Amino acid sequence: MEFSKRLELFGPEIFAALNDKVVEQQAAGRSVYNLSVGTPDFPPFPHIKAALAKAIEDDENWKYSLRDIPELLGAVCAYYERRFGVSGITPEMVMSFSGSQDGIGHLGMALCNEGDLVLLPDPCYPVFMTGCRLGGAECWYYHLTKENDFLPDPDAIPPEIARRAKLMLVSLPANPVGSVGTPALYARLVAFCKQYDILLVHDNAYSDIVFDGAVCNSLFSTPGALETGVEFFSLSKSFNVTGARLSFLVGRPDVIAACKKLHTQIDFGKFLPLQYAAIAALEGPLEPVRAQCKVYEARRDALCGGLRAIGWDVPDSHGSMFVWAPLPAGYTNSMDFCMELLDKAGVVCTPGSSFGPSGEGYVRFALTMPAEKIAKAVAAIAASGMV
Repeated sequence: MEFSKRLELFGPEIFAALNDKVVEQQAAGRSVYNLSVGTPDFPPFPHIKAALAKAIEDDENWKYSLRDIPELLGAVCAYYERRFGVSGITPEMVMSFSGSQDGIGHLGMALCNEGDLVLLPDPCYPVFMTGCRLGGAECWYYHLTKENDFLPDPDAIPPEIARRAKLMLVSLPANPVGSVGTPALYARLVAFCKQYDILLVHDNAYSDIVFDGAVCNSLFSTPGALETGVEFFSLSKSFNVTGARLSFLVGRPDVIAACKKLHTQIDFGKFLPLQYAAIAALEGPLEPVRAQCKVYEARRDALCGGLRAIGWDVPDSHGSMFVWAPLPAGYTNSMDFCMELLDKAGVVCTPGSSFGPSGEGYVRFALTMPAEKIAKAVAAIAASGMV
């Protein structure tokens, strides 16, 4: 049987390959410190679990939902004003997705035609590339460089490329590189996209995980952004509900309508108990989220500071739940390094090569273990003799 040529657009699934190796190591009785996949190890907050449990008891909630219920859409609008100080978000500017990965993966099919050009950060989360290719669009990478603190520089995009571009994807705080935007940078990005009539698509999954006193808001905190952009907003990392897949696309009503039209062809709506759980998260207290951020910062310090102390020059991440580490001296291939690190130290990280053309030469760590356990992982790396 000949399968779809679309499958040839994608390389091997790196997390599956790493997981196979982890299972092999654990079966041999070895301790494994898994810092690869970015899923929080914190429990969901009790009020979210209570809302889900209550909703599950109602038999009516087990039917097709067919839509986002008005209470959920209203909760997203109110949250944007409470958390980000953004007014003017209305229900027709909101739709849910089963995680931002689902939404970004389908975005190209809803918005792009064959031959359209999409501006992607490099390095970037792999689904950015997937969504572009599934829509038949051409990927053009704008590089996130160490010299520019791994931040987008719209001035570096050639005018002839900008004139062709249909979408520009931005992720801040950024996965995998850990950079955090500023109001001035967002203003530059909005002005650039307005100048060239480009839809600005912002992945805002990590707005509640920023370090060293930084403040992170929404794209729509920037004047004019509501006219030129949309934002993927996720509850996964802030509220520790990654498996529930609770995220939203927010912004221009015409873009929301296009994405809804596609989504209704392949989905009968989000499970109603999950919608009620999302409402509980959106309407609940934010103090635990802020306290959790401090714990992530302590983990960042334990990992980056610990690795520097053993001779691996890893700069501090400024946000997200990830650390972007250059390969130690003597190594040039990130996948080979990851496999050797797992074999010799029992530490799992993700090769930078899976995050786009400029990712080679780096690895990504996820801050998904307590600081004390991260310290043990650092000690295991030191004992391996690889650094």
